[in-house]
Parts: sequence; C-alpha cells; structure tokens
Amino acid sequence: MTPDNLDRERWERAALDALERGGLAAVAVEPLARALGVTKGSFYWHFKSRADLIAATVARWERLHVDGPLQAAGAIDDPRERLMELLGRAGAKPPSIFIRLLDAVDEPVVRAAVARAAQERVAFLAKAFRELGLTPARARRQALLAYSTYVGRAHLARDAPELLGDQAALSRHIAEQLIG
Repeated sequence: MTPDNLDRERWERAALDALERGGLAAVAVEPLARALGVTKGSFYWHFKSRADLIAATVARWERLHVDGPLQAAGAIDDPRERLMELLGRAGAKPPSIFIRLLDAVDEPVVRAAVARAAQERVAFLAKAFRELGLTPARARRQALLAYSTYVGRAHLARDAPELLGDQAALSRHIAEQLIG
C-alpha cells in the first residue's frame, strides 16, 4: 500500500488539471498535495522529483490528447469523414492544455512532446489528404495548413476569444475550407 492510499495516476491527473488551469508553474508538489489531501511523502513515493512528475504529466497529455484522438479518428475508414472527425474534435474544446504547453516549450520534456505531437498530427492529416487524392507534397502542405490553423485558433481562444464567435460554425467552415 502506498502512503495516503494515493496512486501515481491520481497525481498525474491532478498535475494535468493544474497545468491546464495555471500552466507549468502550477505543477508543484506542495499545492498538489494539498489539493489531493495528502502529504508530500505520497508524492515522493511515486516520483523522484518535480521533473519526473512533469514528464509523467506530459506523457499523460500525449496519451489523452494526441494518441487518443488520432486512434479514434484512425478507426474511421473514409478519409473525408476521418478528417471531419479530427477537425471537429480540434474545435470542440478550447485547447487550454495545449496552449499551456506551447507556453512552456523552454522546458525540454515539453518541447519534445509538443514536437512529437506536431509530427504525429501532421503525418496523420497528410495521410488522410493523400487518401483523398492529393499528391504527397500537396497533402503535406494541406496538413501543415490544417495544423497551423489549429495552433492559431488555440492562441486566439486564449488571447482574443471574442473573435472566434460560434465555435461549431467556425469548425465546420475550417473543415470545409481544408477538405473541400
């Protein structure tokens, strides 16, 4: 049994929630322990250091917010529907965790995860665009355009959300423009 009966996964969940609310600085041992109602000893039972917790938190983000959506959309046979699903998901929730990670790319583990996410997402999009009949070069450019739109939209959602208006309508419009 672990100290305070708290498992590693709960620490990771709490850290990801803290990251979303307050950025990387909010992923701190003492405030998380207080929020979880446990001692710092529980933290050290599961993690060597704050850096270890940050790495686990970032890995959790990759599983939930990169791998999960790509796997779900990848199960759709039709490439147009697959793209619509992925682009719809991208606009369904403000990418608050993603934008917090973009703000923290000076941390090497975060920079590496954001770069991996970009590579995986662009590769996924490019494959679907190729399946729609685009040449490999054009499919990659279209994928980069789609991903750049997602990143830009994430920044607008944080910095000037009033510009985005009806999110569902905007998502449909973006998808229609990108997919045709």
